[in-house]
Amino acid sequence: MLLKKGAEASLFLEEWQGRKVIMKRRLPKAYRLAALDETIRVQRTAHEPQIIHRAKEAGVPTPTLYLVDVANANIIMEFIEGKQVKQILNDLSQVERASLCRHIGSLIGRLHSHSIVHGDLTTSNMILTPQGKVFFVDFGLSERSSELEAKGVDLHLMKRALQSTHFRSAKECFEAVIAGYSKVVGKDAAEDVLNKIREIGRRGRYVSER
Repeated sequence: MLLKKGAEASLFLEEWQGRKVIMKRRLPKAYRLAALDETIRVQRTAHEPQIIHRAKEAGVPTPTLYLVDVANANIIMEFIEGKQVKQILNDLSQVERASLCRHIGSLIGRLHSHSIVHGDLTTSNMILTPQGKVFFVDFGLSERSSELEAKGVDLHLMKRALQSTHFRSAKECFEAVIAGYSKVVGKDAAEDVLNKIREIGRRGRYVSER
């Protein structure tokens, strides 16, 4: 069953060896040259599991990988039972919302402190399990980077996602995210990233006004 059709890959809910799994398939893109398309799909399929493993080592819950088929650009991974944070954040109390966002911020801090940039930090890519554990998913656009610019872009996207989907509580949610982030990376490093986020925001306004 198709769960999500993205620009980069499609996600299917499947049965595999008696368990419910996610099948991530990078299907061929007709608009790309065939040889280039295959290279891109193979490279991304090989790269993503490496990042997922490193994220797990950093203490960030991620799906367990069962099978990586690089040649066919397919990954079979654990299906995480739970709800997207996007689905539940608006329905939480202010205290619960702040607590969850601080925790999310601490997980982002763990990624960044291990030079991992998620690349698509939205509440759609965070799953809250019935046990209260938050899993980060979809590392298809992730990269290894310790650059301040990359970290700023990562959190700027998170801020924009909150403003778009959770606009009534976006400010308090992002402040809580940064509070949790700061606890992990330290006050000075968090301030540097915040300054970068402000700079990125100013760039966006300048472009839109031209």
